[in-house]
Amino acid sequence: MGERAEAFLSSFNRIEKWLREQLNNSTNIGFSEMVRRLARKRESQISLFQDDLLQMAQLRNAIVHEQISADFVIAEPNEWAVKRLQEIEKALISPEKVLPRFLKKVTGFDVNISIQEILSIVARKQYSQFPIYDNGQFNGLITVRGLGIWLAVESSKGAIQLDGRKASELLVSNYKESNYRFVDKETTVFQVEELFAHHIRLEAILITKDGNPNGSLLGIIRPRDLYNNLEKE
Repeated sequence: MGERAEAFLSSFNRIEKWLREQLNNSTNIGFSEMVRRLARKRESQISLFQDDLLQMAQLRNAIVHEQISADFVIAEPNEWAVKRLQEIEKALISPEKVLPRFLKKVTGFDVNISIQEILSIVARKQYSQFPIYDNGQFNGLITVRGLGIWLAVESSKGAIQLDGRKASELLVSNYKESNYRFVDKETTVFQVEELFAHHIRLEAILITKDGNPNGSLLGIIRPRDLYNNLEKE
């Protein structure tokens, strides 16, 4: 058996073992059926690889069951098939987590910061998210979008007066709780993608060690960061 076939089968067997573990080590279900069952679960990323895995199962059967001798197989996987299967294996068994990819210094702001100062920071530093705290307790997330909505509403009432106006005014129910989520450092990138996909008002995901909103911020993820995490905050 060639090196590619051996590498392919080794990767395939590790994936098969992982699939069984996801289904409580069921021994009476075939590989393809395990893939189909797990693909139906929304929290599983198997659906992303379902078609490839089903095709790989056919190739695996050809290698194993149609082998003429120990040294010769009818079907020898090409380099692409081996590489693709190994990529799928890594994505399933060792999925990328939010850290270290989205590790960054995140500045928190006191609930009593003035709206004028927030606008000044947006202008000077181009910040787009402002985690707000009150004596160490997380109160909400102000974003440029939320700030824009607030300014639009205020302008409809006449000239905007900013003197004495504080961040607490921006933390209204319309976009206080629905625009953010907290996750822990073990959360996978796939889970974050799913959160953004299923919560259309979600503007940012904040990372703490254990997902505690009052814990130290380890990073923040905006939808665009999933495609370019090198952008400057």
